[in-house]
Amino acid sequence: MDIEVCVEKTETALIANHYGATRIELCSSLDLGGLTPSVGLIKSCIEKYDLQVFVMIRPKPGGFVYDYHDIDIMKKDIKAAAHSGATGVVFGCLTADFNIDIGQNKELLELAKSFGLGVTFHRAFDFTKNVPLAFEQIIDLGFDRILTSGGEKTAIEGFEQINQLIRKNKNRIEIMAGSGINSHNCRRFTDIGIDAIHFTARKTIMDKNSLNMGKEYIPDEEKIKKIIKLSSHTV
Repeated sequence: MDIEVCVEKTETALIANHYGATRIELCSSLDLGGLTPSVGLIKSCIEKYDLQVFVMIRPKPGGFVYDYHDIDIMKKDIKAAAHSGATGVVFGCLTADFNIDIGQNKELLELAKSFGLGVTFHRAFDFTKNVPLAFEQIIDLGFDRILTSGGEKTAIEGFEQINQLIRKNKNRIEIMAGSGINSHNCRRFTDIGIDAIHFTARKTIMDKNSLNMGKEYIPDEEKIKKIIKLSSHTV
């Protein structure tokens, strides 16, 4: 089973690398659900750490519906990630009525694959109104992996949906559970044969002198250590 740590700082990538994570999903602005990180951050993580680096391709917060301006930006970001040495990219495009946007996803997927990048369809999947149909469409498009919380706020709340996806999958695509994964519930997912788990690991720094420039976080090393140890069945 693969372990993916969602990262927005090089310090977190260092810790994930130290404890043996498979890969990182590299983002900026996790408070907004994750946006595309800077090229500098991408290159820094690739140069310093022996990890697969999957780069979030999401140019704006608020959802997963994109116009042609957004798609142009996403194409440029995919190219930048590839030229920086990334292992893969992470994206997902929906229509305004919460279906998979076949055309946009195909366009971006073909571009990513032309650079030899792996491709994950992120939790836009959990917003679709017809999960079984969306699941088959993502497989047919040729994505390597789906990140999902089972259509719920957290993966543990969507546990039964995730279990159903695993049973119907038959090894056609990797299924990665994410959102709310912690040391208390990670083994539930390994026990049902999940392909990968995904989690963030950060703690807020309390700052009473904030000038409303956003919260500051530090890596939660203990969380990373515990989840990797438990998920690797070494306890």
